[in-house]
Amino acid sequence: MAEAVFHAPKRKRRVYENYESPFPIPFGQKDFRIFRAEMINNNVIVKNTEDIEQLYGKGYFGKGILSRSRPNFTISDPKLVAKWKDMKTNMPIITSKKYQRSVEWATKLMRRQGQDESTVHRILDDYTKPLECPCIQRKEELPLRDELNSETVSKMEATADREKLSVMNGDSGKSDDTEGPSKQADCLQEGSGRDPLTANGLDEHLVEVTVPLPQVHCSKQDILLPQCGTQDSSQQGGLIYAGEGGPDEYVLVEEVVCDVSKRKDAPNEELVQKKRLICRRNPYRIFEYLQLSLEEAFFLVYALGCLSIYYEKEPLTIVKLWKVFTVIQPTFRTTYMAYHYFRSKGWVPKVGLKYGTDLLLYRKGPPFYHASYSVIIELVDDRFEGSLRRPFSWKSLAALSRVSVNVSKELMLCYLIKPSTMTDKEMESPECMKRIKVQEVILSRWVSSRERSDQDEL
Repeated sequence: MAEAVFHAPKRKRRVYENYESPFPIPFGQKDFRIFRAEMINNNVIVKNTEDIEQLYGKGYFGKGILSRSRPNFTISDPKLVAKWKDMKTNMPIITSKKYQRSVEWATKLMRRQGQDESTVHRILDDYTKPLECPCIQRKEELPLRDELNSETVSKMEATADREKLSVMNGDSGKSDDTEGPSKQADCLQEGSGRDPLTANGLDEHLVEVTVPLPQVHCSKQDILLPQCGTQDSSQQGGLIYAGEGGPDEYVLVEEVVCDVSKRKDAPNEELVQKKRLICRRNPYRIFEYLQLSLEEAFFLVYALGCLSIYYEKEPLTIVKLWKVFTVIQPTFRTTYMAYHYFRSKGWVPKVGLKYGTDLLLYRKGPPFYHASYSVIIELVDDRFEGSLRRPFSWKSLAALSRVSVNVSKELMLCYLIKPSTMTDKEMESPECMKRIKVQEVILSRWVSSRERSDQDEL
């Protein structure tokens, strides 16, 4: 068995974010913040926006439930954002077609909850009407027949490309175009936040919004609806009051409006179609949360002590989490020991399912480097005996090695060696990790021609 040669991690060509120092938090910091997560359907979910930014930004823990990695999902259309780039606003800009789709989803959801047609239409018509504010438009509005000139198209494409590149590491391509309300309803939760209308001015256009209507949401779904004063008690029974604000409560919808204008060469008035941004409330809001793997969640609780996990409003202890996670995922103890080991060495471990392995090891994080190692984890005794999690044949091992080589990664076998005297009772506590030893084996494919040439050089 030859000694393994260390190969430097392969840096990505394009990096779109700055590296932040990871956890643990320095001891000199006065305010030690404890983040909060919840157990929902055997998954660990972080809902608070600030907690999400901290956990992902400082160590790349978890992933967005609607994104590939970084939780930066947005309903904004990149082309519209590029088109209306001179409008300085943090409100999402969407097409009228997408807005109507949200209205349709809200309508279907209310029908499933037993609302009659008249009530559904009356509530949605009142909620989705344009806000009483000046029409939002640019200094020079684009008529339909003149808006797609070559210069405008080139600017739109260039800006749209930059918009796409900025979110490449956290792809927001999982658009809500193809998902219906039944699939997205699980992602909706009550949110709180500042009013986007008061965040930034809209570039010389003052947006004045009248006092908003009281808002309610339908039972267990966070679809915000106005509370109508003419509703009887039976209709109000399925509605629960919800606070105002939150992400994407207001959206800018690009709609076609007709203006009457007079031309010098034509005495009669003619209609000119123009596109404007109309401010409306979003009837079907989608929230993105951070989902932590069981290993990541336990590491934040046990090793760093900066996370509390709640189940039905009760915090779970470390020993309770160790047992619960083992029930949810029978191989949790083995995978966590390896995760804890590599995290302690400075690597950023991520799930290696897409390459047929247990873990992928990144230097600094996925936005900066490609994964260096694909890791297979096995728990054995000090005689290297025991029931293997993944018993390989030579054929399957050669196939996995070939896959790792083709994606420029090295295949690592990580053996967790426990004493033969360790009992199952001792394994029921995370303190058992103090007696575990780790041995790493790099598996590489033997190529006869390469070995022969190396011998000739010697």
